[in-house]
Amino acid sequence: MTAADFNRRIEAVYQSESRAVLATLIRLLGDFDRAEEALHDAFRAALEKWPEQGLPENPRAWLVSAGRFRSIDQLRRQARFDSFDPQTHDTAGENIPAPDEDDPGVADDRLRLIFTCCHPALAPDAQIALTLREVCGLTTEQIAQAFLTPVPTLAQRIVRAKGKIRDARIPYEVPEPGELAERLETVLRVIYLVFNEGYTASSGSELMRLDLASEAIRLGRLLVEMLPETEAIGLLALMLLHDSRRAARASPTGELIILEEQDRSLWNRAQIEEGAAMVERALSSRRFGPYSLQAAIAAVHCEAPRAADTDWNEIVYLYDVLLRIEHTPVVELNRAVAVAMRDGPAAGLALVDDLLARGDLAGYRLAHAARADLCRRLGRTADARQAYTRALALTQSEPEQQFLRRRLAELGGD
Repeated sequence: MTAADFNRRIEAVYQSESRAVLATLIRLLGDFDRAEEALHDAFRAALEKWPEQGLPENPRAWLVSAGRFRSIDQLRRQARFDSFDPQTHDTAGENIPAPDEDDPGVADDRLRLIFTCCHPALAPDAQIALTLREVCGLTTEQIAQAFLTPVPTLAQRIVRAKGKIRDARIPYEVPEPGELAERLETVLRVIYLVFNEGYTASSGSELMRLDLASEAIRLGRLLVEMLPETEAIGLLALMLLHDSRRAARASPTGELIILEEQDRSLWNRAQIEEGAAMVERALSSRRFGPYSLQAAIAAVHCEAPRAADTDWNEIVYLYDVLLRIEHTPVVELNRAVAVAMRDGPAAGLALVDDLLARGDLAGYRLAHAARADLCRRLGRTADARQAYTRALALTQSEPEQQFLRRRLAELGGD
């Protein structure tokens, strides 16, 4: 195998294992920055050793061990220079436990890391940003786009959150059952943001990041197993229902296919059935919230055999209920699109224009894309072209850009 082949294999391991390795290193080393440095050291060691020794049977365990021992060596070197105590360099790092991949008492490290990042001592925005950065490996730029926040502001938020965890000695652990419920809301928001980044990547050449979507679903299942609260069940149902359509969302060449044009025979019926059953379970509890309602809307879409069979009356009704619980501009936008499907594009456009006039979604690409589509359907070509152009300027995903350019080309003109 050539060096280039090995580099590609190591890159694949990095994509699939790096966040799990980092989560374990944080537990073992007790510090975010040291763990990140150890992670990079471990992969540098892999680049040196694996071409000679071959890919290890358990790459994750190898990387955890390599990162841990290199961190211990660094601590010892620092101790020799920073301390006059001759015993310090002999014990520096010795209190770091060895990784035990088979210990049944160790909770899932990524779930442990999420709860640490979502500790109530941190500001809510910092909780989410830090989790997306550390658990999922999103770049600061990707997170900033998801938050509609300037990149420097987001970067500083992450730095402050790490400092708070270190200085306040926030424990790296899954809370006791009595504390889980109060921390659940933020954890659910984080998992859903992870899923959204996987379901529709905010940037890059791929429409979806299937690793992130799958990881979010896995974390959602773990959370439901640990804490089967209604909204945890609702979120898992929502992710399963959305993810059931993944095979139909892009063409073989990677082009975006919108919901109404998808081949529904490609949808994963087993996931739809599982998600729909969870929706019924969540709604029957009478303690449902926004995730359960969004899952109910997704279920209505998934249960329609054809786009023309979609029950838009039911969807608008569910959005009305959702707005009473979570009155946000994005929910209003989604409801406006549903109203357009039920009552015609003019009715939906009036609602979208009101939202944009308020300035709530001026920088939100999907608001301009929705307006463009409604104008196109009404024959308002110049307005549609202008809105598509604005949406394109706000979009970093290449498949979305290709879709918007195709719509612009279909309108004609410059």
